[in-house]
Amino acid sequence: MLSQAQRTAILELSAKGVSKHEIARVLQLSRLTVRKVLQSNSSQVPEIRRAEKAEPYRQQILDLLHSCKGNLVRVHEELTAGGAALSYPALTAFCRKQGIGQTPVVPAGQYHFEPGVEMQHDTSPHAVQVGGRKCQAQTASAVLCYSRMLFFQINPTFQRFDCKVFLTDALQYMGGAVQRVMIDNTHVVVLRGTGREMVPVPEMDAFAERLGFRFVAHAIGNANRSARVERPFHFIENNFLAGRTFASWEDLNRQARQWCDKVNSTYKKHIRAVPRELFAVERLHLKPLPAWIPEVYRLHQRMVDIEGYVALHTNRYSVPVNWIGRRVEVRETRDKIEIQLDARNLVTHARIAGAGYQRVMLAQHRPPRGQGVQRPDAHPEEKAILAAAPEMADYVAGMKQRGRKAPTLALRQLLRLVREYPREPLLAAVREAARYGLYDLDRLERMILRRVVRDYFLLDDGSHDD
Repeated sequence: MLSQAQRTAILELSAKGVSKHEIARVLQLSRLTVRKVLQSNSSQVPEIRRAEKAEPYRQQILDLLHSCKGNLVRVHEELTAGGAALSYPALTAFCRKQGIGQTPVVPAGQYHFEPGVEMQHDTSPHAVQVGGRKCQAQTASAVLCYSRMLFFQINPTFQRFDCKVFLTDALQYMGGAVQRVMIDNTHVVVLRGTGREMVPVPEMDAFAERLGFRFVAHAIGNANRSARVERPFHFIENNFLAGRTFASWEDLNRQARQWCDKVNSTYKKHIRAVPRELFAVERLHLKPLPAWIPEVYRLHQRMVDIEGYVALHTNRYSVPVNWIGRRVEVRETRDKIEIQLDARNLVTHARIAGAGYQRVMLAQHRPPRGQGVQRPDAHPEEKAILAAAPEMADYVAGMKQRGRKAPTLALRQLLRLVREYPREPLLAAVREAARYGLYDLDRLERMILRRVVRDYFLLDDGSHDD
C-alpha cells in the first residue's frame, strides 16, 4: 500500500506535466498504481474496510468473557463448541481492535524532582551468603531523586527498629535530610490508609519529625512513582551480590557502603551525569541533621533464667549469677545488647544479628571451675506446703511422682488449696485421696468442699422451739 508521501509525490509530478510512464519509472511503481492514484485525486491513504469474522458473535463473546473470567482461550473453545467457524487469532485480533478485555494503554509520564525535595525508600528480598550459610535477607535501599545518590543495607529482618536504624544511617550518609521520604505503603511505617490518605505509625512519625522529614506513600499499583528506588535492586542483585560471600552481617554492610561510594562516583548513561557531581548541588538544599542524634534502640523486659542467661531473639546472653530470677531491662541497639538490673549494674554484649541460637558468655560471668552455677530451689512451693502442713509430705512426694500435671503447676495448685481451705477438711481429704492413690487435684478440691459444706454450713431443719 502506498504511503501518503508517495501519493502526494504522484499528484505533484502529474500537476507539473510529467507523464504517467515517467512518474512510474522515477518512483519505481507500476503505471496501474499511478493511474489509480490520479483517478482518486487524493493524497489520503484509503481505509480498508474488511468484514470481521467475529462481529456476528460480539454479544456472545462479551457474555462468555465474563463467565470465563477473561480467559480468551476458554471463550474460543465455547464459541467453536457452539458451531462458530472462527480461529483463535481472529478472535484475539477482534478483541484487540474493539478493546474487549483489554486494559487501556496509558502513556508513561516523567517525574521531575528539585534538589533536596524527595528521597525514595523501599525493600526487596535477596539471597545472600553470610558466614558460610545461604540465607534470605531484606535489602533496604534509599535514593535521592535529584542526584540519584544510592545507599543500601542488607539485614536478616526489616522491622520498625531496622527501618529507623537504616534511615538514620542513610541520612547521615547523605549528610542531611530531605523534605519527604516516599515509601510503598509498607506496614512498617503505615498505620492506616494508602497513598495520599496514608497515616504513619506515631512512633515512625515522631522519628521522622526528629530528623526533619515526613513520610509519604504512593498510590497502590503506581510503581512508576517509586521508580528511582526500584531500579537499583536489579543492579544490586546482579552486580554487588553476584559471586560475593561475606564473613558476617557487619562485613556485608561494610562492603555495601564501599560499593555505594564506587557506584555514586561512576558516570550513569541514563542520567548523563555522575551522581556525586549532582549531589554537590543537591547537598546545599538538604536540611541539616540535629546536632545530636540519639542511638536507635529497642527496649525489652526479661527475667534472668536459672542458668544465668537472658534470652533475646533465640540468642542467650550471660549476666552475673546473683541476678538469677530477677527482672532486667534489655536495650537492643544496632551493635550491642545492654542488660541493666539497676542504675549501677549494667552488662554489655555485642549484638548477634539474626536468629543464631547462640549462647554468649562473658569471662567474668563464668563460675570458678568445679563450682558450677548455684541454682535456686526449683520448687519453693513445696517448702511452703510442708511448712504449713508437714502431714502432707507423703502425698506431695506421690503427687510429684505419679501426678499427671507438671510438678511446678501441681505444687502451685496444692499450695493454693492449703492457703484457702480449713486445715481439718483439707487433711481429711488428703488422707482419703492418698489411701486410694488419687492425685487429681481438681477432684481433691471437690472432696475438700464436700467436707467444708458438711462441717461448716449446717442447714436449719426447722425442728426448734419458739
